[in-house]
Amino acid sequence: MSVYVYAITSSECHPRLDDLHGVGEEAPPLRTVTEGALRAVVSDAPADLRAKRRDLSAHHEVQERLLSERAVLPMRFGLTAADDDAVRAALSEHAELYSERLAELEGRVEFNLKASEDEGVLLRQVIEESDEVRRLNEATREGGGTYEERLALGELVAQEVGARQDSLTAELTEALRPCASAESEGATSEYFLNVSFLVDRDRVREFTSAAEKLAERYGPDVELRLRGPLPPYSFV
Repeated sequence: MSVYVYAITSSECHPRLDDLHGVGEEAPPLRTVTEGALRAVVSDAPADLRAKRRDLSAHHEVQERLLSERAVLPMRFGLTAADDDAVRAALSEHAELYSERLAELEGRVEFNLKASEDEGVLLRQVIEESDEVRRLNEATREGGGTYEERLALGELVAQEVGARQDSLTAELTEALRPCASAESEGATSEYFLNVSFLVDRDRVREFTSAAEKLAERYGPDVELRLRGPLPPYSFV
């Protein structure tokens, strides 16, 4: 039977896993596969694996339990191997790389920061502070103005919004950077900022305090969402 792989950690890590369960309808028990200085946490893989909330939660709970013990290399959801021997072979083949990454991550956790702005408030600020945007907005109000004016308004607003969000991204990132050892940018969609920070455990309070001060500074118009501590998903 194929096996589902949750994470890799040091063989010195002996996490308590009996109160957790694996992914899949039958919630299989967890076990470990050890090779040299490395240990993988696995379970039997379900025949039909889907990214259901229950299984995503089980996947992350295992990784977070390991993170509470030692550094961890979290695997993406859905990663499987042919059997335990295949896991041992992978641990052996990549032992040096995995061990180096674990050493780099020891004593560190990830925090993810996302930021978004109220579009209505942002648009009002752009109109208030840009004479040209205000002029074009007045000219095109209620369907008026020429096609060129409407096009120019859209382009100018997009430029102003982009410039403001780029500036805010730089401000937020630079404010938190001194509290972190590394950072990694993520994909953005409804958020104009999505960045993860690798933070030493003994600086977690300093980091979260800095994030709280940023939230107070920018107020309700800028939504800051901070998640963590997390396994270092963005740094593996």
